Amino acid sequence: MVFNRGEEPPSPWLGHPLDPSPNPDASASFVEYLRWMRSPGYGNDKDPTRDGTKVQILRLAESRANYRTLLKERADRIKLIAGKENCFVVKCPWRIRVGGHRGPESMLLPAFDAIGMPYIPSSTLRGVARSEAIRELMTQQFCDWDEAEIQIAPFFGSIKTSEKQDRTGKVVFLDAYPIPSADSSSGGLSADIANSIWRWENDSIDYDRPKPNPFLSLHQPAFVIGIRPLHTNGGEANQEVLTKVRRWLIRGLQSGIGAQVNTGYGSLPRLRSRPARSEFLRLPFILEGQLIHGSQKFDDWTIPHGRDRWQMPGKAEAEVRPVAFKSMLRYWFRVLTLGVLSAQEVQQWEATLFGTITPRAKRGWLMVQMSNGKIDQPEARLSEVGRGDSCGKQSGTLVLAYSSETPTAQHRAMEALCKNMTWLMFHLGSVGQGARRPCYSRSNRNRAPWWRGSTLIPKTDDVFWNLPEDIRGFERLFHRRLQHFFDALSALMQRQINWQDPRSVGEVRRNRWSEVADSNCRIVVCAGEERNGKPYALSVLHGPEFRHQGEYDGNLCGRVRGGAIPSPVWIIDLDGFQVVTVFGATHDPRRQYLSDLRDRTSRQNFSQLWPV
Repeated sequence: MVFNRGEEPPSPWLGHPLDPSPNPDASASFVEYLRWMRSPGYGNDKDPTRDGTKVQILRLAESRANYRTLLKERADRIKLIAGKENCFVVKCPWRIRVGGHRGPESMLLPAFDAIGMPYIPSSTLRGVARSEAIRELMTQQFCDWDEAEIQIAPFFGSIKTSEKQDRTGKVVFLDAYPIPSADSSSGGLSADIANSIWRWENDSIDYDRPKPNPFLSLHQPAFVIGIRPLHTNGGEANQEVLTKVRRWLIRGLQSGIGAQVNTGYGSLPRLRSRPARSEFLRLPFILEGQLIHGSQKFDDWTIPHGRDRWQMPGKAEAEVRPVAFKSMLRYWFRVLTLGVLSAQEVQQWEATLFGTITPRAKRGWLMVQMSNGKIDQPEARLSEVGRGDSCGKQSGTLVLAYSSETPTAQHRAMEALCKNMTWLMFHLGSVGQGARRPCYSRSNRNRAPWWRGSTLIPKTDDVFWNLPEDIRGFERLFHRRLQHFFDALSALMQRQINWQDPRSVGEVRRNRWSEVADSNCRIVVCAGEERNGKPYALSVLHGPEFRHQGEYDGNLCGRVRGGAIPSPVWIIDLDGFQVVTVFGATHDPRRQYLSDLRDRTSRQNFSQLWPV
């Protein structure tokens, strides 16, 4: 950009809500800029602008990035260097985050090259191919990692080998760059979010307030990947080496690349013509009602009426996120096991199955991925014109697979555990914002949202998912799934679990309960008359007898004001009857709610599923 003599260039600094027109000294460094971007209350969880500035920076980076020309140049350069015959394109159906570092406000950023282009470093691709080659040799020859590492030295090089000619790799890996698309000129650069809503506090779970952590990842990117022989001479020998390394690279990429591959990131299924050998469940589904959401859109900074504190208005974006399903599977695993196992055992096996970062990082045995995820129907608009809108709809195919950490000897028990755990998750609740309630209309209300709750529906012809039409048949099926779940867990733990005699976990009072299937928890199935467009169990929960001055009882329905508390009641509608889970059911008002459910129906329309 050219400026006339005496004309001052515009400030490159973003406006801050407390300083919309910054005028920094010309010598101010980028580090000083990052410090300035922090709100005055930085580090204070209660400061309203703490996460707002992060979201604002990310949205600006996402919306203003135009790398189309530069990314096309890099893709063309890769094809010229490697040769078109040595290049291939991979497509990520969801998100990917490779490498990276911490940026402004400690945000996680993907890997960028020297001039700021998102990419996959060549060292990452080499590591993927090399690790796959080592794992393949370990499986085929029953050798350890160090021995396999020496055997692949003729391909990748190694300082451990005694052969001098094998100390240098025979294949050159090139950096991989995303291909700009009609929808994205940034190669898929997109705002993302991780949200911590629970933590282990000694031997109990603390569901404290959410702690969203916005960051950048690449959304549905396609990459050009190129490799070539180190030397052009050598003819057929070099081509044989290149062919083997290419096969290892493709197989390694099929398992996922980058961070959080067990949570759906970095999945590259389009490299496969058939399901991977590690997959053991593919389940199409539909979600209706309140949807799964990702990061928020940033609008502007405003001061709410009557207040002197800044707030960032925004709207969460609907997105089919495999991490939501993994989090819900983890939640129900914890709920079902804490009543029959010690807290130490639950923590150990939760970390083994789902992964952890403390005290020692583990990927976990379960890999959760998603294919064909899409928004079929946006959520109803929040204005008056949205009163007649249909409920939101998402769909996709949930894919469960073994991770590379899963011992082969545990595959059968792991598959049985996860299949039955998934069935229980689908028949105890939903996922997303309205997971604890079935989808129902609020169009007769005076204000939005016009739909609440969500209903998760498996869409498959597999007899495993067939449901009986009567309550007694469902009761038998539910107990069979519980039995198979705990049988598989017993096989993994190599000891018998007495799951039909749960203990009491934590203190139970009117305003205190543990989200655990213990002796204080009740799971029932019931059927009754629908009222006000709500399934029977929900209509009783929202009845006038459980309201105080027109407000729902927070110790039954949860609350937001005065500190958020999730509802101790889960309800799912199975199209003829409802399954209701009530934590802390031995005290009112939850005890009274269960009593009303039972007393208002005939005996054949009510059955207790837990405790057995």
